[in-house]
Amino acid sequence: MKKSRYSESQIISILKEAENGIPVAELCRKHGMSDATFYNWRSKYGGMDVSMMKRMKELEEENRRLKKMYAEERLKAEIIQEELEKKW
Repeated sequence: MKKSRYSESQIISILKEAENGIPVAELCRKHGMSDATFYNWRSKYGGMDVSMMKRMKELEEENRRLKKMYAEERLKAEIIQEELEKKW
């Protein structure tokens, strides 16, 4: 996954600036990003503070690891099931 060039605190501060009334076009020009990036951030991180954002990223990483573990275990179970079917 591509790493953002903006840190969590930078993203939150940019969103706070927009909440304070600075136009989106001006913010995007100032920070060198596209409008789409801003609106994606707002939909994903709107209303969060830095600690909530860090916690969300930790949970997403844990979820990714758990999904990978589940997929590996499911694959093992399918292999075992196929072997048992061949045996009988």
